Amino acid sequence: MSTPFETPIMAEERLAGEFSAARPRLIRIAYAVVGTHAEAEDVVSDCWLRLVRANAQTRIEDVGAWTTVAVARHALDSLRSARVRREMYVGPWLPEPTVHTTSQAPQDPADRVTLDESVSFALLVVMETLSPAQRTAWVLHDLFSMPFQDVATVVGRTPAAVRQLAARARKQVAAGIPHIDIDVSSHRAVVEAFQAAAISGNVDALLTILDPQVVLTSDGGGVVSAARRPVSGADKVSRFIVGLRNKVTQLDIRIMDINGLPGLVMLHAGNVTAVVSLSVSASTISRIDILVAPTKLANVHVDA
Repeated sequence: MSTPFETPIMAEERLAGEFSAARPRLIRIAYAVVGTHAEAEDVVSDCWLRLVRANAQTRIEDVGAWTTVAVARHALDSLRSARVRREMYVGPWLPEPTVHTTSQAPQDPADRVTLDESVSFALLVVMETLSPAQRTAWVLHDLFSMPFQDVATVVGRTPAAVRQLAARARKQVAAGIPHIDIDVSSHRAVVEAFQAAAISGNVDALLTILDPQVVLTSDGGGVVSAARRPVSGADKVSRFIVGLRNKVTQLDIRIMDINGLPGLVMLHAGNVTAVVSLSVSASTISRIDILVAPTKLANVHVDA
């Protein structure tokens, strides 16, 4: 048990230990709010510096609670600034993926629920349609079970106001993501069928697994060639996929977990060139998100 009479060294050791224990959750919160790993890491690193400064003035008893509020506030500020930059982004903006092989996936069931299932790639895309305040209120309350009183402290509004923000966000998220349950093995089977059809260039096979209203979005960041506008409809999307296949050769295409669900990772000469997230409902693909922006693939590493 810690003592109130701490030397500076004792205080920093205590803070470091408690901050280390809280860090995985803090990263998940920041990532869910801002949508990129680099910004999430920056937010949490800055929180450590703020924690040390604050503790030097007044002893922080509950490091987990203090850092949660601090990270959420900073993440909200970062999201507001990022929104301005994203408005000037070349083409569609997609969040950064979390990519794992099966063996790399989080083993703790609690981590899987929070990181993978709650913050799926499709969910991150839908959250981009929320205002920063809505997104933060919904993430903190619905994903991380923070009481509205504490959320109000982060967002700077009354508990009643943030309750309304979360309710509106919840409705918008529900409208953006079909609530049709599909198990991971069935999802993988659809991904495997898509992989085979795309590699063979079989338009008819693609049409059988694409929802008639499927939407394809690609993010090249203005650096790599990508569609500047979403492609809609099964016929256009299937021909777009086949066109990509005809332009690119010698690709190693692997099925991997993208934010907890099977998707595709493309490699050329051992380097990741694309990450493809596939949203599957009722055994058909309703959305395809293709990330080819180099900055967003920089942290994606795949063993040879």
